Amino acid sequence: MPTPIPVSAFLQKAETLPVVDVRSPGEFAQGHIPGAVNIPLFSNEERARVGTLYKQIGQEEALLLGLELVGPKMADFVRQSKVLAPDKEILVHCWRGGMRSGSFGWLLETAGMKVSTLVGGYKAFRNETLAGLETPQNVVILGGKTGSGKTEILHKLRELGEQIIDLEGLANHKGSSYGAIGQLPQPSSEHFENEIYARWRQLDPTRRVWIEDESRSVGHCLIPAAVWTQMRRAPLVLVDMDKATRIERLVREYACFDINLLHEATHRIQKRLGGQHHKAAIAALDQKDFATVADITLTYYDKAYQHGIGDRKVLHTLKTSEDNPAELAEQLALVVKDEP
Repeated sequence: MPTPIPVSAFLQKAETLPVVDVRSPGEFAQGHIPGAVNIPLFSNEERARVGTLYKQIGQEEALLLGLELVGPKMADFVRQSKVLAPDKEILVHCWRGGMRSGSFGWLLETAGMKVSTLVGGYKAFRNETLAGLETPQNVVILGGKTGSGKTEILHKLRELGEQIIDLEGLANHKGSSYGAIGQLPQPSSEHFENEIYARWRQLDPTRRVWIEDESRSVGHCLIPAAVWTQMRRAPLVLVDMDKATRIERLVREYACFDINLLHEATHRIQKRLGGQHHKAAIAALDQKDFATVADITLTYYDKAYQHGIGDRKVLHTLKTSEDNPAELAEQLALVVKDEP
């Protein structure tokens, strides 16, 4: 029989062993343990049928239907699992650590594999995630107006040995109305939390962790309340890059995309730009004058960002007219290192 283990031990093992999530594809898409592979015991439709039968008639009938549905798939479950775990040791979980993971684990054990299942299932992982995100970290916020290259600076800081969490990278969104262009589809807010926790739990709380300044939501992904609270209380380190340099960067980043996507993004902020500025931005887009579009939209974004800073503590402001993320990262690392 598979060995049930608590969530802390399960996650520790997951650092070196493959994890199989046997929930339905819909459950998996809503949120899952980062790195897990979905080998669903039931399809979305099959899960609905079994659940309906359980509620309307009873457990025995639902169990029989489940066996009928799973039976033809059993050999394939074993094949897929052995591909994932050539050393024949694997981790398995379902929603509550009950029948689905137990049955799947039994099948793999019968096929000669070593299996550990998660006590409490994905539900236990979610509880661990929400509690774990409450852990205090030594957060420093990397701020700066739109087009300052903050994400690139963040990754250069990581190359220097600094701890970072790239929220925009985890959300597949750059934050503005244009932020989804060129990105993969966004995860659910639930899975966004899971991805953040996967990094959060690896942090050394005695060292600083850099996080880019964001609104509460990154696209449609909501930053967890516990993380957001720490971010708003953390000191800001600002990159104050001149507007002309930021315009050049934005043109490089966005002029290569389908102009229809740029139209849609500009229309989404029509009310915020105001009728006259929106009309001018659209006209510039039609002329492929991307610098003018960036100039117009930055007028709005710069005001919004300045308002967002409010009375937050600014640790240091680094003024620059050079778009050199590596050099800026080095300067910022030295500045924060020297602060008490």
